[in-house]
Amino acid sequence: MHAANDAGSIPLFCPWRRSKNDGMEKQFLQRRYLLSFDSRSIGHIFTDVLVIGAGAAGLRAAVAAADTMHVLVLTKGSITNSNTYDAQGGIAAVVDAADSVEAHIQDTISCGAGLGDEEVIRHVVGQAPAAVEEMIQWGLPVDRENGKISLGREGGHSANRIIHAEGDATGKHLALTLIQHAKANANVKVYENCFVLDLLTEDDVVLGALTYHARYGLQMMWARQTILAGGGSGMLWRETSNPPNATADALVMAFRAGAAMEDMEMMQFHPTTLYVAGATRALISEAVRGEGAHLLDRNGYRFMADYSPAGELAPRDLVSRAIMAQMVKTNATHVLLDVRPIGAERFRKRFPQISKLCSDFDIDVATDLIPVHPAAHYMVGGVKVDSQGRTSLSGLWACGEASCTGLHGANRLASNSLLEALVYGKECGLGAAQAAAEGNSKLTARLLISTTPKSDRTGLDLTDIRNSLRSLMWRNVGIMRKGERLAETRDIFNFWGRYVMDKEFFDPAGWEIQNMLTASLLIVECAFNRTETRGVHFREDFPDPDEAWIRHQVIQRSESQLIMK
Repeated sequence: MHAANDAGSIPLFCPWRRSKNDGMEKQFLQRRYLLSFDSRSIGHIFTDVLVIGAGAAGLRAAVAAADTMHVLVLTKGSITNSNTYDAQGGIAAVVDAADSVEAHIQDTISCGAGLGDEEVIRHVVGQAPAAVEEMIQWGLPVDRENGKISLGREGGHSANRIIHAEGDATGKHLALTLIQHAKANANVKVYENCFVLDLLTEDDVVLGALTYHARYGLQMMWARQTILAGGGSGMLWRETSNPPNATADALVMAFRAGAAMEDMEMMQFHPTTLYVAGATRALISEAVRGEGAHLLDRNGYRFMADYSPAGELAPRDLVSRAIMAQMVKTNATHVLLDVRPIGAERFRKRFPQISKLCSDFDIDVATDLIPVHPAAHYMVGGVKVDSQGRTSLSGLWACGEASCTGLHGANRLASNSLLEALVYGKECGLGAAQAAAEGNSKLTARLLISTTPKSDRTGLDLTDIRNSLRSLMWRNVGIMRKGERLAETRDIFNFWGRYVMDKEFFDPAGWEIQNMLTASLLIVECAFNRTETRGVHFREDFPDPDEAWIRHQVIQRSESQLIMK
């Protein structure tokens, strides 16, 4: 089973605890809710199962729960604004007789660098063929050749087992398939453009969520069971493949509620996003390298063989570090992806979205090299869950990128994320529905009141804080980390916190900054504490793995204290 280290709880090194200003601990740890409210003066909505997030995990959970329960799905933006919808990679599953489930299991274990939970890995990978077949039956237009499912290959996989839909549009079509299925179910209702501020709790039991909608204002969503599937955190870093709404809100609302968080230092960086100065980074799928593309430095040298026998198909953490090292060695801002070995016609057919992206920037894939740069991509850590998706809080489940299931360990194997979303989404939905049905308590509103003392400190420019935070996270808590830089970052975040976390904001921009600052500080603490290199977590001052660290870090807010197990 997926379990924390049993050595006992020890106080986590907290700079604000050691600070001369004791108010820092108060601002970060005693702040239970972002907003003052009185439940007697707010509108109320009731549902059996509340799902926070509308990516693959959230929608699959909603459909599963809706077989027997009324389900309400909340999404921060539009229903198509998710990491799932933007995903170019495919779904990893063994559907070829020449491949084996055991090989997929061993690849996942190997990629996890000692932190993967083998029981979870075997369960999820074993469910992969059935999960893919179910999506096909629901209408997912998987790519085929001569009637057979086409299979691609990505880094860390020992066989071709990546299933795609319309080339590099797998995420889009998976999202649309799930959206159509959810909307066709009368038991599912979706609230778009609904910002979830906090989980509502009473005696460590989750009762629903406090939300804000531009049209309806504040609302209290009461639920028998709540599923957290809020997804990504990529916007904490300046360089990211994630959409703008990926600001770690789900992780931080769970932390404030007291849920145990696991392996928060583990963020996976994708090796290749399109690098054009002044433009938003856009993903260049790993499948491009799987089809035969090469990585070249500014001098035209194919360098990956210097870093790994697997070359361009090494695991993502290794490829990302190799690119950064080669950039330093050649004094360059990026490296180059050569897709010419694939052939322009084949490339355009296989990767239509990437082809259009390149064309939009006047890059001719038949003759030009594509400038690429690593970027924050997928949060491996998250809310700690057991093998059924239950969190440490009663009434709260988590799935998808918001959760830490043990499937990925210290490094996610390519295309295992959509697979995990489908498997755990379904199981969380079924589990939550069953728990809701078995509950004896009547679904009623509770008297909850939150008050935040008025701050007399100077306010800071939120746009400046947001931009500076992302730049600092990229420089000091990115692909290459070092203790002294992590400590410096921690001190800066603590200083900002004095003037940000003491405030009460009344719009999503302010709430996002408070969430981003809190999440970043948790990541920094865990990265500082893990004095080794493992998977996606690379410490320049501790460049080797340490057997003493073959364990998970669990961080939790408890009675205004921060503890680590």
